[in-house]
Amino acid sequence: MTVLVTGGAGYIGSHTTYALLDRGEKVVVLDNLSTGVRSLVDPSVPLIEGDVGDKPLVRSLLVENKIEAVIHFAGSIVVPESVADPLRYYGNNTCASRSLIEACVDEGVRHFIFSSTAAVYGTAAENPVTEGAPKTPINPYGRSKLMTEWMLEDAARVFDFRYIALRYFNVAGADKQGRTGQSSPQATHLIKRACQAALGRIPHLDVFGTDYPTTDGTGVRDYIHVTDLANAHLMALDALRAGSTSEAYNAGYGHGFSVREVIRAVEQETGRPVPIREAPRRPGDPAILVADSARLRGLLGWQPEHADLSEIVRSAYNWERLLNS
Repeated sequence: MTVLVTGGAGYIGSHTTYALLDRGEKVVVLDNLSTGVRSLVDPSVPLIEGDVGDKPLVRSLLVENKIEAVIHFAGSIVVPESVADPLRYYGNNTCASRSLIEACVDEGVRHFIFSSTAAVYGTAAENPVTEGAPKTPINPYGRSKLMTEWMLEDAARVFDFRYIALRYFNVAGADKQGRTGQSSPQATHLIKRACQAALGRIPHLDVFGTDYPTTDGTGVRDYIHVTDLANAHLMALDALRAGSTSEAYNAGYGHGFSVREVIRAVEQETGRPVPIREAPRRPGDPAILVADSARLRGLLGWQPEHADLSEIVRSAYNWERLLNS
């Protein structure tokens, strides 16, 4: 049986594809390459260029490849962009996901893992945030992901279909073997942008908001190494195969770093200054967002192996240097 990875030519999707291959799984990737990079997909993996919202294409892929499980990464992920162009986000994230879910139900695919986000919590009243916290997203990106979670929940009630949604916090770092990493030049991820600034690939790093109610005025986030996150997807797949009920889990480490702390870590690891430019807060950004991942650790047995900011920065910087070479 085979796993279909949508968005498998993207950052997290390509890491998870390699993690699946490393343990002997058969994988097919579906990606429209709007932001994905063909070279990030292992040459042994079939890459179908197409859209998850193309239901006839998806149904044929599910049947022809005897797909047993779908891991769904495809979608748009930039919060400020979602505020400026909400309908695009509801189209790319919510409507396309609905089509994919329906195709899975129609073709008897029973296991579904969804790339969700901590943005479903909005401005959390308490940190660390538990899965039971109110779901009050403050931007269309978070809303579009929460709508997909609702669709999955409703589908699982009436069909022979189960899912696990992983709510990511801030993903960073790169594959230690140098096979893949964050490759989009326009990526908004803080650690990548800081590494680009240290290497002189961009003139400066914008620091959005210096007046938040935090220790140094900048936003605080929970940064999770992409390798640990990829492993969480494998554990979710194993859980579904073993009969797990449909669940949502936070994926983060449970501690946060401010923007300024991240910048200092990049400077220490690279030995280079990170030029910055202070800018106003971005719409849709909460001050603090940190995960309570006790359920993921307790119910799935997830044990992070790379929960060190220096290691995360080092792997991201090494990848960035590869892109620069």
